[in-house]
Amino acid sequence: MTSPVNTNIHAKFEYLLRLGDNGLILSQQLGAWCGHGPALEEDLALTNVALDLLGQSRLWLSYAAEVEGKGRDEDALAFHRDGAEFRNLLIVEQPNDSGGHYADTVVRQFLFDVWHQLLLAALGQSSDPRIAEIAQKSVKEVRYHVERSAGLVVALGDGTALSHQRMQAAVNRLWPYTQEWFESDAVDAECVDQGLAPAAGSLAAPWHASVDAVLARATLVKPTRIGHQRGGKQGLHSEHLGHVLAPMQFVQRAYPGAQW
Repeated sequence: MTSPVNTNIHAKFEYLLRLGDNGLILSQQLGAWCGHGPALEEDLALTNVALDLLGQSRLWLSYAAEVEGKGRDEDALAFHRDGAEFRNLLIVEQPNDSGGHYADTVVRQFLFDVWHQLLLAALGQSSDPRIAEIAQKSVKEVRYHVERSAGLVVALGDGTALSHQRMQAAVNRLWPYTQEWFESDAVDAECVDQGLAPAAGSLAAPWHASVDAVLARATLVKPTRIGHQRGGKQGLHSEHLGHVLAPMQFVQRAYPGAQW
């Protein structure tokens, strides 16, 4: 039987992986646009957001490695885990242009940013001083992410007929992935009991209120038949994650322990 202490450590480790993996995978996705963005200003902005998320991911994964206590570090967690060991939300691994256009990146970022800001604000009150410190530092960056992505949603949604059509298609396509982060499992429940994290469902109402307001300004319609995709937090991923991990992990897998 697993002792209460080990159960607590396991839940904390898993939760930190979720936080770190979200930033790591989304950073890798945005980094793929470097040099390929639709405009120079957007290219630079996406790269900056990617670097912010990567920096946050390093903090979460470094702490996760310490909590695990098995001698791994942030690099080992990033480069030497297989896809089923990743705990990121499914939305962040969805392709940059699954609909064939940039709207998918914009909508994915906006939907995630709003949730991310709410989560970090709540984690800033964590009973764990380290979690609270990382969250309080990170939320300052994510406030800018929300402002930027929300502005793009409004500009493109309420832009030309073509941009509106593409944005609406992206909202419809990605909406089924937006409920996973409000679902609670045993890891979430244990972290709530320890005072480490907020209840997953507690973020739903403010998230919907913020997203609804921006969609209304963008003249976009929230889908009524949303479907539901889940499993990322438990390591059940789409085929897209493998396409993200392969180039990210190649050098470390091909040359283990290599250093500059």
